[in-house]
Amino acid sequence: MQAVILAGGLATRMRPRTLTIAKSMLEVAGRPFVDWQLEKLAACGVREVVMCIAHLGEQIRDHVGDGASLGVRVVYSDEGPTLLGTAGAVRVALPLLAPAFLVTYGDSYLPFDYAEPLRVLEANADADGVMSVYPNAGQWDASNVITDGVRVLRYEKGTKDPAFDHIDYGALALRRGLIEALPAGQAASLDVMQRDVASRGRMRAVVAPERFYEIGSPEGLEALDRKLRSR
Repeated sequence: MQAVILAGGLATRMRPRTLTIAKSMLEVAGRPFVDWQLEKLAACGVREVVMCIAHLGEQIRDHVGDGASLGVRVVYSDEGPTLLGTAGAVRVALPLLAPAFLVTYGDSYLPFDYAEPLRVLEANADADGVMSVYPNAGQWDASNVITDGVRVLRYEKGTKDPAFDHIDYGALALRRGLIEALPAGQAASLDVMQRDVASRGRMRAVVAPERFYEIGSPEGLEALDRKLRSR
């Protein structure tokens, strides 16, 4: 199983630390965050990781190397100096992508089975993607998903409609063809792709049982630090 980690962002909410430290390299519970993330993926059966890097990406490459010490095989896709958005970064990595793969974010730690969206996608030819979702009800961030528990019926980032009571959890299984259809070298967003696939009835859902954690804000990093230290 293959996972793609989007780890090239500027991490502006974590400045000034991220002016000189890649967000994935921020310390959480005594270790760089990327160590926790890769070990969790390995524990779920992921064996290959495509690390999409850009801003300060050489720090991640120097620390992680080939990933063997963390239980995975890591290869790198460098987005370069011009950031192309979340889907654009995956498009740059197209030559490295498996026919079906998982996308997650370089600041997300998800206490669930990362492999489940991939298993659901492989088992259902009627879907082009599988989105992990959480019954958020506006608690941890703005909810953006309506689901019946099997499919994502609607996805809309930024909506204030109370009917949207679930949230995109941060792990998305996709078929490679969706990325092949994107024009090379142009900015593109996974948000738009998720909305369009859901609107066509081609997005299945996996409901996560526990809240997500992220290090994209000081508060988020502190919450994850407490969780990992309490294990």
